[in-house]
Amino acid sequence: MPTEDELPETFHVTTQEQLRAVSNLTRHRIMAVLRFQPATITQIAERVGLAKGSSSYHVRLLERAGLVRVVRTRKVRGVTERYYAMSARAIVLPDPGEGGPDVLMRHAVADLEASPAAGRHVRMAHLRLTEEQFEQLGARLQALADEYRELSDPSLPDASLVFALFHPGPRERTEEDGK
Repeated sequence: MPTEDELPETFHVTTQEQLRAVSNLTRHRIMAVLRFQPATITQIAERVGLAKGSSSYHVRLLERAGLVRVVRTRKVRGVTERYYAMSARAIVLPDPGEGGPDVLMRHAVADLEASPAAGRHVRMAHLRLTEEQFEQLGARLQALADEYRELSDPSLPDASLVFALFHPGPRERTEEDGK
């Protein structure tokens, strides 16, 4: 079984089965549990707040899609216990296309809304940048995220960092704008 250092850097989601698997919020949360360390169905169920049967169902779908895999097994009172982990360090989703739903942002908003207000740092900034500045900022944000991912300690509580740097599209006028 591969070690953490032998994991592929990225897993590219290319099939509809894989896209359906990552598009589900429950499975997104299961993958978050497995991001830093392997876990059994029971451990996953406890961390996500699911029944073991539901946890098992969702893990099987993720495994079938190739997103998670069994990394170790052990016998416990005559039963084989399976430890699941992510198949790669990062998952790359296809571009949703113009106007398409962005799965990561939908999941991020759902996770943010479910988080305690006291543990949030949410900011939005509207900027005017040259294309070069835009690219530099994107690279700096990615480097910062990578730096802190390397510092992550599985024994510490989870923290999520989400950023979106984009050029907004044209805004449709509403009746509210006319008032």
